[in-house]
Amino acid sequence: MTIKNLLSLTALSFALFSCSDKDDSVVITPQEPQLIVKFKFDPTQVRLNNLGQPSTVSAGNAAQSPVFNKISSHYLELAPNAATALGGGTVLYHAPETTAGGLNAIDFSKAKIVGEGEAFLSIPLKSIAVGSYEWVRCSLSYQDYNINVLSGGTEYVGTLASFVGFRNYITTFNSGGYSFTVNANKNQGYWAFGLQGVPYSTSGQAPAGATTVPNPLFATSPIPSGSCVVTGNFASNLVITGNETQDIIVTLSLSVNNSFEWQEVNVDGKYEPAAGENVVDMGLRGLIPSFE
Repeated sequence: MTIKNLLSLTALSFALFSCSDKDDSVVITPQEPQLIVKFKFDPTQVRLNNLGQPSTVSAGNAAQSPVFNKISSHYLELAPNAATALGGGTVLYHAPETTAGGLNAIDFSKAKIVGEGEAFLSIPLKSIAVGSYEWVRCSLSYQDYNINVLSGGTEYVGTLASFVGFRNYITTFNSGGYSFTVNANKNQGYWAFGLQGVPYSTSGQAPAGATTVPNPLFATSPIPSGSCVVTGNFASNLVITGNETQDIIVTLSLSVNNSFEWQEVNVDGKYEPAAGENVVDMGLRGLIPSFE
């Protein structure tokens, strides 16, 4: 090996070692503490009515607890006490809206849709106003779940996409393996349905008022008609000091206890749309928030 080659090899080795040293010196900045919001679907949680009171299935009706796949929220707020008006607390999230369909509506194309246990929201704790919060107000906008259907003596499983927000502007969406094209505003109660294993799908509009929205604060803090702002309180207040060093995870447990309800024609507890059994309620049946 010549002196020239040796010097070239030495220079190359030095360059390689220099790059390695530079990579090792990269500083990773730790993420600041976050407030993380997740959803839970509970078929055994108490079933509430619009006033936040325990409720049973109405006479002449039947119901089932659907198996939830996904959900989306349009609005999320922490409220200090029962007298806090809607919008008067700390707003954590407000989904994009649009007038593309005419009247102002939730822009479904930009909706954050998650399954149980997935992070729906993650925001820095330092961005939340210091205070003690007793209540959570969550405006739900979209539900996707499986239900059992009886037709011609055979039971099927179908997937229902239920739009429970005040109004959604929908272009196209997929649910249960089916594609639906709308390109219009749809008021609360629009739904789309598809059978699993059988090539059948349909869509429709539930009548106004067919969505239960539990609000235990109806006397002190009412919600607008046609909204889906479900309200629930923590077992003990969520206190934000501004000095948090770790994440806080808030779980919003939603009651799906017999939340899909229909009017019976054949009194057998089975949902039979072909027999003329009409859906009378698709609303969630209560909210219990917790944190850790």
